[in-house]
Amino acid sequence: MTFLCSRRLARGAILAFVIPFLQILFVESLAAQQSKIDLSTAIVAASNKFVGSLNATQSEKARFAFDDEERLNWHFIPRPRQGVTLKELNNAQLGAARELLQALFSAKGFQKTENVRDLENVLAVLEPNGPFVRDPDIYYLTVFGTPSMQGSWAMRYEGHHLAFNWTFVEGSGIASTPQFFGSNPAEVRSGEKQGTRVLAAEEDMARRLVKSLNASQLRAALIPGEAPRDIFSAAQKKTGALEDIGISYAQLDQQQQGLLLAVIEEVASTQPEVLARERLQTIQDEGIGEVKFAWIGGRDRGDAHYYRIQGKSFLIEYDNTQNDANHIHLVWRDFEGDFGRDLIRLHYDAVAAEHGPGHRH
Repeated sequence: MTFLCSRRLARGAILAFVIPFLQILFVESLAAQQSKIDLSTAIVAASNKFVGSLNATQSEKARFAFDDEERLNWHFIPRPRQGVTLKELNNAQLGAARELLQALFSAKGFQKTENVRDLENVLAVLEPNGPFVRDPDIYYLTVFGTPSMQGSWAMRYEGHHLAFNWTFVEGSGIASTPQFFGSNPAEVRSGEKQGTRVLAAEEDMARRLVKSLNASQLRAALIPGEAPRDIFSAAQKKTGALEDIGISYAQLDQQQQGLLLAVIEEVASTQPEVLARERLQTIQDEGIGEVKFAWIGGRDRGDAHYYRIQGKSFLIEYDNTQNDANHIHLVWRDFEGDFGRDLIRLHYDAVAAEHGPGHRH
Protein backbone atom coordinates (compact mmCIF):
# COMPACT_ATOMS: atom_id res chain seq x y z
CA MET A 1 0.00 0.00 0.00
CA THR A 2 2.80 2.37 0.93
CA PHE A 3 4.56 1.53 -2.36
CA LEU A 4 1.44 2.22 -4.42
CA CYS A 5 0.89 5.51 -2.62
CA SER A 6 4.49 6.49 -3.29
CA ARG A 7 4.08 5.72 -6.98
CA ARG A 8 0.87 7.74 -7.17
CA LEU A 9 2.53 10.65 -5.38
CA ALA A 10 5.52 10.50 -7.73
CA ARG A 11 3.27 10.35 -10.78
CA GLY A 12 1.25 13.23 -9.41
CA ALA A 13 4.38 15.29 -8.90
CA ILE A 14 5.51 14.59 -12.47
CA LEU A 15 2.10 15.52 -13.89
CA ALA A 16 2.05 18.67 -11.76
CA PHE A 17 5.25 19.72 -13.52
CA VAL A 18 4.58 18.41 -17.03
CA ILE A 19 1.01 19.65 -17.53
CA PRO A 20 1.78 23.34 -16.87
CA PHE A 21 4.88 23.03 -19.08
CA LEU A 22 2.81 21.59 -21.95
CA GLN A 23 0.21 24.27 -21.41
CA ILE A 24 2.91 26.94 -21.71
CA LEU A 25 4.17 25.37 -24.96
CA PHE A 26 0.63 25.23 -26.32
CA VAL A 27 -0.03 28.87 -25.46
CA GLU A 28 3.31 29.92 -26.98
CA SER A 29 2.49 27.96 -30.13
CA LEU A 30 -0.90 29.63 -30.41
CA ALA A 31 0.70 33.05 -29.87
CA ALA A 32 3.27 32.39 -32.60
CA GLN A 33 0.55 31.25 -35.00
CA GLN A 34 -1.52 34.33 -34.26
CA SER A 35 1.55 36.52 -34.81
CA LYS A 36 2.00 34.96 -38.26
CA ILE A 37 -1.66 35.55 -39.06
CA ASP A 38 -1.31 39.18 -37.93
CA LEU A 39 1.82 39.58 -40.07
CA SER A 40 0.12 37.99 -43.08
CA THR A 41 -2.91 40.25 -42.62
CA ALA A 42 -0.69 43.34 -42.58
CA ILE A 43 1.24 42.19 -45.67
CA VAL A 44 -1.97 41.40 -47.57
CA ALA A 45 -3.31 44.87 -46.78
CA ALA A 46 -0.05 46.57 -47.80
CA SER A 47 0.19 44.46 -50.96
CA ASN A 48 -3.34 45.29 -52.05
CA LYS A 49 -2.73 48.96 -51.35
CA PHE A 50 0.38 48.87 -53.52
CA VAL A 51 -1.29 46.89 -56.34
CA GLY A 52 -4.30 49.19 -56.18
CA SER A 53 -2.06 52.23 -56.66
CA LEU A 54 -0.73 50.96 -60.00
CA ASN A 55 -2.13 52.02 -63.35
CA ALA A 56 -3.20 49.42 -65.89
CA THR A 57 0.19 49.24 -67.64
CA GLN A 58 2.11 48.94 -64.37
CA SER A 59 -0.30 46.34 -63.01
CA GLU A 60 0.11 44.19 -66.12
CA LYS A 61 3.89 44.28 -65.66
CA ALA A 62 3.78 43.60 -61.91
CA ARG A 63 1.28 40.73 -61.75
CA PHE A 64 1.57 37.06 -62.70
CA ALA A 65 -0.40 33.93 -61.93
CA PHE A 66 0.77 32.12 -58.81
CA ASP A 67 1.77 29.02 -60.77
CA ASP A 68 3.61 30.96 -63.49
CA GLU A 69 7.14 29.64 -64.08
CA GLU A 70 8.43 33.17 -63.59
CA ARG A 71 7.92 32.78 -59.83
CA LEU A 72 10.97 30.49 -59.65
CA ASN A 73 13.08 32.60 -62.01
CA TRP A 74 15.18 34.35 -59.37
CA HIS A 75 18.71 35.77 -59.50
CA PHE A 76 20.94 38.35 -57.86
CA ILE A 77 22.99 39.60 -60.82
CA PRO A 78 22.32 42.78 -62.84
CA ARG A 79 19.85 41.68 -65.54
CA PRO A 80 16.43 42.59 -66.98
CA ARG A 81 13.60 41.31 -64.80
CA GLN A 82 9.84 40.91 -64.78
CA GLY A 83 7.85 43.24 -62.53
CA VAL A 84 7.46 46.94 -61.95
CA THR A 85 10.53 48.96 -60.93
CA LEU A 86 10.72 51.58 -58.21
CA LYS A 87 11.87 53.95 -60.96
CA GLU A 88 8.46 53.74 -62.67
CA LEU A 89 6.49 54.77 -59.58
CA ASN A 90 5.21 58.21 -58.68
CA ASN A 91 5.49 59.56 -55.15
CA ALA A 92 2.21 58.08 -53.93
CA GLN A 93 3.07 54.68 -55.41
CA LEU A 94 6.56 54.82 -53.91
CA GLY A 95 4.97 55.49 -50.53
CA ALA A 96 2.80 52.38 -50.93
CA ALA A 97 5.82 50.35 -52.06
CA ARG A 98 7.79 51.50 -49.02
CA GLU A 99 4.95 50.52 -46.67
CA LEU A 100 4.84 47.09 -48.30
CA LEU A 101 8.58 46.53 -48.00
CA GLN A 102 8.58 47.64 -44.37
CA ALA A 103 5.88 45.03 -43.71
CA LEU A 104 7.85 42.30 -45.50
CA PHE A 105 11.16 42.98 -43.71
CA SER A 106 12.25 43.64 -40.16
CA ALA A 107 13.35 47.23 -39.55
CA LYS A 108 16.97 46.04 -39.69
CA GLY A 109 16.37 44.03 -42.85
CA PHE A 110 14.64 46.90 -44.62
CA GLN A 111 17.52 49.25 -43.80
CA LYS A 112 20.04 46.74 -45.16
CA THR A 113 18.13 46.56 -48.44
CA GLU A 114 18.19 50.34 -48.66
CA ASN A 115 21.93 50.35 -47.98
CA VAL A 116 22.51 47.76 -50.70
CA ARG A 117 20.54 49.87 -53.19
CA ASP A 118 22.61 52.88 -52.24
CA LEU A 119 25.78 51.00 -53.23
CA GLU A 120 24.60 51.32 -56.84
CA ASN A 121 25.47 55.02 -56.53
CA VAL A 122 28.95 54.06 -55.34
CA LEU A 123 29.39 51.65 -58.28
CA ALA A 124 28.24 54.33 -60.72
CA VAL A 125 31.25 56.40 -59.60
CA LEU A 126 33.70 53.47 -59.45
CA GLU A 127 32.62 52.11 -62.86
CA PRO A 128 31.76 55.17 -65.00
CA ASN A 129 32.01 53.17 -68.24
CA GLY A 130 31.05 49.78 -66.83
CA PRO A 131 28.92 47.18 -68.62
CA PHE A 132 25.90 47.64 -66.32
CA VAL A 133 23.50 50.47 -65.61
CA ARG A 134 23.90 51.37 -61.94
CA ASP A 135 20.67 52.80 -60.60
CA PRO A 136 19.28 52.38 -57.05
CA ASP A 137 15.74 52.59 -58.41
CA ILE A 138 15.97 49.66 -60.82
CA TYR A 139 14.63 47.19 -58.28
CA TYR A 140 11.52 45.20 -59.06
CA LEU A 141 8.36 44.25 -57.19
CA THR A 142 6.44 41.30 -58.61
CA VAL A 143 3.18 39.77 -57.34
CA PHE A 144 2.16 36.19 -58.09
CA GLY A 145 -1.51 35.45 -57.56
CA THR A 146 -3.90 37.62 -55.57
CA PRO A 147 -2.88 38.86 -52.10
CA SER A 148 -5.42 37.28 -49.78
CA MET A 149 -5.80 35.38 -46.52
CA GLN A 150 -7.16 32.47 -48.57
CA GLY A 151 -5.34 30.40 -51.16
CA SER A 152 -1.71 30.80 -52.18
CA TRP A 153 0.12 33.85 -53.48
CA ALA A 154 3.67 35.21 -53.49
CA MET A 155 5.75 38.38 -53.57
CA ARG A 156 9.23 39.00 -54.96
CA TYR A 157 11.55 41.96 -54.40
CA GLU A 158 14.63 41.76 -56.58
CA GLY A 159 17.45 43.64 -58.25
CA HIS A 160 21.25 43.65 -58.23
CA HIS A 161 22.34 41.98 -54.96
CA LEU A 162 18.82 41.78 -53.54
CA ALA A 163 16.64 38.71 -54.11
CA PHE A 164 13.80 38.06 -51.67
CA ASN A 165 10.87 35.70 -52.10
CA TRP A 166 7.84 35.26 -49.85
CA THR A 167 5.09 32.67 -50.31
CA PHE A 168 1.80 32.82 -48.41
CA VAL A 169 -0.52 29.84 -47.96
CA GLU A 170 -3.98 30.14 -46.40
CA GLY A 171 -3.10 33.18 -44.30
CA SER A 172 -1.01 31.49 -41.63
CA GLY A 173 1.70 29.83 -43.71
CA ILE A 174 4.60 32.08 -44.70
CA ALA A 175 7.80 30.97 -46.46
CA SER A 176 10.63 33.49 -46.85
CA THR A 177 13.35 31.83 -48.92
CA PRO A 178 15.37 32.02 -51.13
CA GLN A 179 16.82 35.07 -49.37
CA PHE A 180 19.87 36.79 -50.86
CA PHE A 181 21.97 39.81 -49.97
CA GLY A 182 25.05 41.04 -51.79
CA SER A 183 27.41 43.92 -51.16
CA ASN A 184 29.73 45.41 -53.79
CA PRO A 185 31.91 46.85 -52.51
CA ALA A 186 31.91 44.96 -49.23
CA GLU A 187 33.74 47.98 -47.83
CA VAL A 188 33.62 51.36 -49.54
CA ARG A 189 37.29 52.41 -49.59
CA SER A 190 37.03 55.90 -51.02
CA GLY A 191 34.64 58.78 -51.56
CA GLU A 192 31.94 60.24 -49.35
CA LYS A 193 30.68 56.77 -48.33
CA GLN A 194 34.16 55.60 -47.28
CA GLY A 195 34.04 53.05 -44.49
CA THR A 196 30.51 51.80 -45.29
CA ARG A 197 30.17 48.04 -44.74
CA VAL A 198 26.60 46.89 -45.32
CA LEU A 199 27.20 43.26 -44.26
CA ALA A 200 29.85 43.92 -41.61
CA ALA A 201 28.18 41.86 -38.86
CA GLU A 202 27.86 38.76 -41.03
CA GLU A 203 31.55 38.96 -41.92
CA ASP A 204 33.04 39.97 -38.57
CA MET A 205 31.19 37.53 -36.32
CA ALA A 206 32.05 34.56 -38.54
CA ARG A 207 35.70 35.62 -38.61
CA ARG A 208 35.71 35.92 -34.81
CA LEU A 209 34.38 32.37 -34.65
CA VAL A 210 36.96 30.83 -36.97
CA LYS A 211 39.82 32.70 -35.25
CA SER A 212 38.64 31.42 -31.85
CA LEU A 213 39.04 27.77 -32.84
CA ASN A 214 41.90 25.75 -31.42
CA ALA A 215 44.14 23.54 -33.54
CA SER A 216 41.94 20.46 -33.17
CA GLN A 217 38.78 22.38 -34.02
CA LEU A 218 40.44 24.02 -37.02
CA ARG A 219 41.22 20.62 -38.50
CA ALA A 220 37.49 20.03 -38.71
CA ALA A 221 36.34 23.54 -39.67
CA LEU A 222 39.03 24.76 -42.05
CA ILE A 223 38.71 23.27 -45.54
CA PRO A 224 41.95 23.33 -47.57
CA GLY A 225 42.18 25.13 -50.90
CA GLU A 226 41.28 28.52 -52.29
CA ALA A 227 37.95 30.12 -51.50
CA PRO A 228 35.45 29.50 -54.31
CA ARG A 229 34.64 32.21 -56.83
CA ASP A 230 31.00 32.26 -55.70
CA ILE A 231 28.44 30.46 -53.55
CA PHE A 232 27.94 26.83 -54.59
CA SER A 233 24.14 26.93 -54.58
CA ALA A 234 24.18 29.84 -57.06
CA ALA A 235 20.64 30.81 -58.09
CA GLN A 236 19.31 27.29 -58.48
CA LYS A 237 15.53 26.95 -58.38
CA LYS A 238 15.92 24.09 -55.91
CA THR A 239 18.92 23.13 -53.83
CA GLY A 240 19.75 20.35 -51.43
CA ALA A 241 22.38 19.77 -48.79
CA LEU A 242 25.94 20.41 -49.89
CA GLU A 243 28.92 18.27 -48.87
CA ASP A 244 28.80 17.43 -45.17
CA ILE A 245 31.90 19.32 -44.02
CA GLY A 246 32.93 21.51 -41.11
CA ILE A 247 32.83 21.52 -37.34
CA SER A 248 29.55 20.80 -35.58
CA TYR A 249 27.89 23.06 -33.03
CA ALA A 250 28.34 20.29 -30.46
CA GLN A 251 32.14 20.43 -30.90
CA LEU A 252 32.30 24.13 -30.00
CA ASP A 253 32.67 25.58 -26.54
CA GLN A 254 29.93 27.75 -25.07
CA GLN A 255 31.36 31.05 -26.30
CA GLN A 256 31.92 29.67 -29.79
CA GLN A 257 28.40 28.27 -29.87
CA GLY A 258 27.17 31.76 -29.03
CA LEU A 259 29.11 33.19 -31.97
CA LEU A 260 27.70 30.61 -34.39
CA LEU A 261 24.17 31.29 -33.17
CA ALA A 262 24.79 35.04 -33.50
CA VAL A 263 25.71 34.64 -37.18
CA ILE A 264 22.58 32.55 -37.86
CA GLU A 265 20.40 35.03 -35.98
CA GLU A 266 21.89 37.97 -37.89
CA VAL A 267 21.00 36.42 -41.23
CA ALA A 268 17.55 35.35 -40.01
CA SER A 269 16.80 38.77 -38.53
CA THR A 270 16.37 40.23 -42.01
CA GLN A 271 12.84 38.84 -41.78
CA PRO A 272 10.08 40.03 -39.41
CA GLU A 273 10.60 38.80 -35.85
CA VAL A 274 7.99 36.02 -35.94
CA LEU A 275 9.57 34.48 -39.08
CA ALA A 276 13.11 34.82 -37.72
CA ARG A 277 12.06 33.14 -34.47
CA GLU A 278 10.38 30.34 -36.39
CA ARG A 279 13.56 29.68 -38.37
CA LEU A 280 15.65 29.50 -35.20
CA GLN A 281 13.09 27.25 -33.48
CA THR A 282 13.14 24.87 -36.44
CA ILE A 283 16.93 24.64 -36.21
CA GLN A 284 16.68 23.88 -32.48
CA ASP A 285 13.97 21.25 -33.03
CA GLU A 286 15.93 19.50 -35.77
CA GLY A 287 19.03 19.26 -33.59
CA ILE A 288 21.31 22.26 -33.41
CA GLY A 289 24.16 20.06 -32.23
CA GLU A 290 24.52 18.74 -35.78
CA VAL A 291 24.63 22.15 -37.48
CA LYS A 292 28.06 22.56 -39.09
CA PHE A 293 30.30 25.54 -39.78
CA ALA A 294 33.00 25.39 -42.46
CA TRP A 295 35.52 28.02 -43.58
CA ILE A 296 37.62 28.15 -46.76
CA GLY A 297 40.34 30.72 -47.46
CA GLY A 298 42.30 33.23 -45.41
CA ARG A 299 41.21 34.22 -41.92
CA ASP A 300 42.50 37.79 -41.86
CA ARG A 301 40.58 40.86 -42.91
CA GLY A 302 41.05 41.42 -46.64
CA ASP A 303 41.74 37.75 -47.43
CA ALA A 304 39.50 35.97 -49.92
CA HIS A 305 37.21 33.75 -47.84
CA TYR A 306 34.05 31.66 -47.81
CA TYR A 307 31.98 30.11 -45.06
CA ARG A 308 29.03 27.75 -44.86
CA ILE A 309 26.53 26.99 -42.11
CA GLN A 310 24.44 23.93 -42.83
CA GLY A 311 21.81 22.02 -40.88
CA LYS A 312 19.24 19.35 -41.60
CA SER A 313 16.93 21.60 -43.61
CA PHE A 314 18.79 24.86 -44.27
CA LEU A 315 21.94 26.33 -45.77
CA ILE A 316 23.67 29.67 -45.29
CA GLU A 317 26.45 30.43 -47.77
CA TYR A 318 28.73 33.47 -47.67
CA ASP A 319 31.45 34.27 -50.17
CA ASN A 320 33.85 37.23 -50.40
CA THR A 321 36.39 36.63 -53.16
CA GLN A 322 35.49 38.80 -56.15
CA ASN A 323 36.86 42.31 -56.77
CA ASP A 324 40.00 41.65 -54.74
CA ALA A 325 37.98 40.07 -51.91
CA ASN A 326 35.72 43.09 -51.58
CA HIS A 327 32.43 41.72 -52.92
CA ILE A 328 30.06 39.67 -50.75
CA HIS A 329 27.33 37.18 -51.68
CA LEU A 330 25.17 35.83 -48.83
CA VAL A 331 22.24 33.45 -49.18
CA TRP A 332 19.80 31.48 -46.99
CA ARG A 333 18.16 28.45 -48.61
CA ASP A 334 15.63 25.99 -47.20
CA PHE A 335 15.89 22.60 -48.86
CA GLU A 336 12.16 21.84 -48.79
CA GLY A 337 10.83 25.28 -47.91
CA ASP A 338 12.15 27.46 -50.75
CA PHE A 339 9.23 29.12 -52.56
CA GLY A 340 6.87 27.60 -49.98
CA ARG A 341 7.11 24.09 -51.45
CA ASP A 342 6.64 22.41 -48.06
CA LEU A 343 3.69 24.63 -47.10
CA ILE A 344 1.95 24.06 -50.42
CA ARG A 345 2.47 20.29 -50.20
CA LEU A 346 1.15 20.15 -46.65
CA HIS A 347 -1.88 22.20 -47.64
CA TYR A 348 -2.68 19.91 -50.58
CA ASP A 349 -2.23 16.85 -48.36
CA ALA A 350 -4.67 18.33 -45.84
CA VAL A 351 -7.20 19.11 -48.56
CA ALA A 352 -6.88 15.57 -49.96
CA ALA A 353 -7.33 14.08 -46.48
CA GLU A 354 -10.48 16.12 -45.93
CA HIS A 355 -12.10 15.91 -49.38
CA GLY A 356 -10.38 12.99 -51.06
CA PRO A 357 -7.64 12.92 -53.72
CA GLY A 358 -10.04 13.84 -56.53
CA HIS A 359 -10.97 17.19 -55.00
CA ARG A 360 -10.39 20.11 -57.37
CA HIS A 361 -8.35 22.80 -55.70
